Amino acid sequence: MKSIYVFDFDGTLTYKDTLLEFIKYSKGTFRFIFGFLLFSPLLVLMKLHLYDNGKAKQQLFAFYFQGMSLTTFDTLCHDFARDKHVLFRPQAFQYLQSIKKQADQILVISASIDNWVRPFFSTIFSAEDSFQVLGTKLEVRDGKLTGRFITPNCYGQEKVNRLKQVLNEPRQTYSIKAFGDSRGDKELLEYADQGHYKPFR
Repeated sequence: MKSIYVFDFDGTLTYKDTLLEFIKYSKGTFRFIFGFLLFSPLLVLMKLHLYDNGKAKQQLFAFYFQGMSLTTFDTLCHDFARDKHVLFRPQAFQYLQSIKKQADQILVISASIDNWVRPFFSTIFSAEDSFQVLGTKLEVRDGKLTGRFITPNCYGQEKVNRLKQVLNEPRQTYSIKAFGDSRGDKELLEYADQGHYKPFR
């Protein structure tokens, strides 16, 4: 039986939501506050579950990053992961290091953009390790970000869907341990053989 470890990223492995932190890092506090004031009615509706959170996040992302070159964006993502590695929970960091030899596969499934999620793990995993980030993927045209996402918002059942896409053998051949911290992880934790809610505290 293959041993699979699946982790949510924001709030589970990190202390904070990295989308917000990335915006502040790349655009500055003033522009960050301005954008959130501008989008506050939409964000309130999202929190009240009256507006789709994936659409709200995409509009916010487009406001800040539409038209930016992918090269510039990727550089920002790597710099962010390097400079803000303190966002990573130390216990989570140590746990990942401890399981990488015993796990058949380690996955991070996140609604955050995989461009900045993946670099957070560069000091833990090498190219030879069976490690994968399944995050939100960006649409790029002519080398520039369009501001749109090409994958569904990775929340709730979508996390299970993304996991199933990469597991190419029958479910009973896997022993899955999942780690999450919010309502968006509920279905994933229930799908796993072992679900760990709010670990690494």
